[in-house]
Amino acid sequence: MPGIFHWLRIQTFCYPTEREDLVAQAFAALTGTDGFETVISDSEQGSRLLIYQTMLTKQKDFEAFFRGLGPAVLRQLRQELDERVDDDDVFYTRLDKQQAVQGVWAIGHHGDVIAITGKVAANPARKDVAVRVLDGFLTKMLQPARPAAPEEPSSV
Repeated sequence: MPGIFHWLRIQTFCYPTEREDLVAQAFAALTGTDGFETVISDSEQGSRLLIYQTMLTKQKDFEAFFRGLGPAVLRQLRQELDERVDDDDVFYTRLDKQQAVQGVWAIGHHGDVIAITGKVAANPARKDVAVRVLDGFLTKMLQPARPAAPEEPSSV
């Protein structure tokens, strides 16, 4: 399958009222790595604010990420693709961060979220093509993964 995204950016904020370890663990579980970037900033009130972010650029990482979201989220994304892709072929979605801390992936509809943004590899670069590419990709991600081919027995 050709590349689905040029890149996929995942980002969230850890506010001073939140436990950094729990937000970082949820972010690591979602992204599949604890090698994400942590930026220290100041909130509007002057408190310390952490920004966790990572950029995925490999097809295998895109597949692992989306498979990890689970069938319910993938089905919802498929149903809402037209609203989640803009005219520049950029895909947007947000996951509920509080549910993520509890190990549940769910689409978020408020401000306390994990933001996911990705540039769809659509050719030609048009929204309808990007939506079609993503629909095919998400359909594939909903199918059970095929087991690896058995290895040939080695002779001794």
